[in-house]
Amino acid sequence: MYAVIKTGGKQYRVQPGDLLVVEKLDGEPGANVAFGEVLMLGDGDAITVGAPTVDGATVSATLIETRKGEKVKIFKKIRRQGYRRTQGHRQLESVLRVTAIEGDGKSAKWDGEVDLTPKAVLDARARGLKIPGLTAEAPAAAPAAAEAAPKKAAPKKAAAKAETAAAEEVKAPAETEAKAAKPKKAAAPKAAKAEGEGEAKKAAPKKAAAKKDKDAE
Repeated sequence: MYAVIKTGGKQYRVQPGDLLVVEKLDGEPGANVAFGEVLMLGDGDAITVGAPTVDGATVSATLIETRKGEKVKIFKKIRRQGYRRTQGHRQLESVLRVTAIEGDGKSAKWDGEVDLTPKAVLDARARGLKIPGLTAEAPAAAPAAAEAAPKKAAPKKAAAKAETAAAEEVKAPAETEAKAAKPKKAAAPKAAKAEGEGEAKKAAPKKAAAKKDKDAE
């Protein structure tokens, strides 16, 4: 069953359970709203058209929130005059949940529960943000559990860090010993070369003296 209602100078086709966004209406979240200006009722092939409204037909709804709509930009310009003006506007609107339709001896009701969570909170949840004063109490348990989980895992991370630090401390002395041993091995060949060069230099004068003695003879 569906109905066509008029509110705020506009017409809307609604069914029980529909989420409806209309021009601003008076009332607080959770208030019941009734629309008596029903232009048409439909139930399958049976259609009742009002003249201009259907007598005795009403559409009931629950007010969820009143908020500002999307921003509309107004831009004005006059050519060759250097005139440009930009302005923004956000229209106030009310969000409703249609709960029942009655009229023409028939009725249809919605059996679900109306959730009064505003759109700002839903968007914040989707992005993982928290809005002070608007966050509902029900989903607060999930962040608490998420905060508790890292605390339990923290000791394991600390133990892993301690093990890696200990391993690095054990490796450090071994590396220093290896580095200290390398210069000693390299120094031995250098010393041997130096000694060989010295002996060669000492032997050279003896050979020269022997040649001079032979020449003198």
